[in-house]
Amino acid sequence: MTDLTSLTLADAREGLTQKSFTALELTDAHLAAMEKARVLNAYVLETPEQARAQARAADATIAKGGAGPLAGIPLGIKDLFATTGVRATACSKILGNFIPQYESTVTSQLWRDGAVMLGKLNCDEFAMGSSNETSAFGPVINPWRRHYQAVDARPPDADNAKVGRIEFPELDDAKLVPGGSSGGSASAVAANLCLGATGTDTGGSIRQPAAFTGIVGIKPTYGRCSRWGIVAFASSLDQAGPFARTVRDTAILMRSMAGHDPKDTTSVDRPVPDYEAAIGKSVKGMKIGIPKEYRLDGMSGEIDKLWAQGADWLKAAGAELVEVSLPHTKYALPAYYVVAPAEASSNLARYDGVRYGARVNGRNIVEMYENTRAEGFGPEVRRRIMIGTYVLSAGYYDAYYLRAQKVRTLIKKDFEDVFAKGVHAILTPATPSAAFGIGEKGKADPIEMYLNDIFTVTVNMAGLPGIAVPAGMDGQGLPLGLQLIGRPFDEETLFSLGEVMEQSAGSFSAKKWWA
Repeated sequence: MTDLTSLTLADAREGLTQKSFTALELTDAHLAAMEKARVLNAYVLETPEQARAQARAADATIAKGGAGPLAGIPLGIKDLFATTGVRATACSKILGNFIPQYESTVTSQLWRDGAVMLGKLNCDEFAMGSSNETSAFGPVINPWRRHYQAVDARPPDADNAKVGRIEFPELDDAKLVPGGSSGGSASAVAANLCLGATGTDTGGSIRQPAAFTGIVGIKPTYGRCSRWGIVAFASSLDQAGPFARTVRDTAILMRSMAGHDPKDTTSVDRPVPDYEAAIGKSVKGMKIGIPKEYRLDGMSGEIDKLWAQGADWLKAAGAELVEVSLPHTKYALPAYYVVAPAEASSNLARYDGVRYGARVNGRNIVEMYENTRAEGFGPEVRRRIMIGTYVLSAGYYDAYYLRAQKVRTLIKKDFEDVFAKGVHAILTPATPSAAFGIGEKGKADPIEMYLNDIFTVTVNMAGLPGIAVPAGMDGQGLPLGLQLIGRPFDEETLFSLGEVMEQSAGSFSAKKWWA
């Protein structure tokens, strides 16, 4: 029998419709895979009983012919999403054993459409991190491994674009990060532990881990998916989005996740398109911008070569390439690391040991606050709270926070100017490198870790959609991704372009060293 965990979401949907297998069989296959892959630490809570109950309900609905678009599809849910009766901790000690009595809007829409929840996925604490090393549950491990040496097994006349013809025989034992903050989501999808997963993206937390693990991830336009019931990091930057192994699968999930929500004042009231219909559409005549400011000093030659290759693929499909300028790009990262911590310090003020979550007693209420927050928050969260409190304090608000917001406006205008010239999308690298080893970055200098978001933060600052698509491998056999940035609420164009790159790059997956 076919390995049910190796199916794409679209193929699994077709198989369920044709009754080639049941939703319960599909769910059990993924639960068994999760058990064998616990070394990856992708899930912080498995929910097998709930998953099987939802799968049986899906089978009954399918039998009656009235199934929803995700009926019987097993998904993983990032631990930032509130799930009724199921622990949600944002991977922080301070939330303790918090069990929500309400459901996030995004997950409620997935269950409405028949999806199955396999469990809650690991992430950086309160989504603050680029490597999934700040979680209170420990780091997530990337299912990919470095290789000591690449062996070119292609014949002399082979097409060099076909990365699958390069062999990597020797595995390095070093454990790699999956990226962050949605590292558990990315690792689970890449390791076939679910058919798709939810993530959140504040400065690249969907796109960067997708690139690190060789899968697809999209950050929708700000306001496209409801933020209600998702633990907040930076409210003006956070946006939920899906992970999957193909562009089509991501489009299928996106349609269920998106939509107006009156409970979220930032949710935009506009129709949700059939994103899957964009797959396979011609991109002929589309104008693709190549921003000169993204050519950074010291950027890896492999990244630069991949970027050029992606541009060639789109050109071959009929798109027109044009050089564009986004002059305020160089200010995006410092401005982001003022705005995001400022909003975080405000959002995280509610965690005080009084209303819910962990409490560490003291001699008085002030000491109780101090003890609870010192014990409950990890080092990275404490760092960002302190930075945020500082930039919002009297005497510094105008010098830092207000100025960063002005820079943000200029960044947004840069994109508006480019799109006003008829550009349909912008092509950039997704990350400055492939995945790195656990503990290799950020310990001595946190800024080294923050630089991982250099290609992604502009999208959040401008509220735009962005998709990361796997496009090749580096010299050590690790996946590399490219990013497409779109016009507001034009995710369909990103899916069309992303599918062109996906088809051109070919498929590749991690070897199951953990099984």
